[in-house]
Amino acid sequence: MDRIKRLSFEVLTDHKTKFGEDFTENKKALNQVSIIRSKGLKNKVAGYITRFNKKQILNEQYKQDNVDSSNDEEQDSSLEIVDSEDISETVEEITLTNEEVETITSTAESVEEKSE
Repeated sequence: MDRIKRLSFEVLTDHKTKFGEDFTENKKALNQVSIIRSKGLKNKVAGYITRFNKKQILNEQYKQDNVDSSNDEEQDSSLEIVDSEDISETVEEITLTNEEVETITSTAESVEEKSE
């Protein structure tokens, strides 16, 4: 593990509640809980903590959306089953013989020829 990650995780294990999604607020919190003399190193650590927190929040939202969508799908599937049962009871079966199909297609062809 590189130095930035190691330092970030050391700080986060003890003071996770002080850090959020805002980089400047994370820099201020980092100044309060640690002593990092290098400005560049401090910015990198604060930036890593910010990205890490944002990723965690996005992952939690993604998981919650998946849970919500799976609940919606379960409700939708139960509705679909009820609907399909109602439709099958009310729809009458229609059968056509070969002669009736040929008559319908020849009528459609003659209508198309007249319209051209």
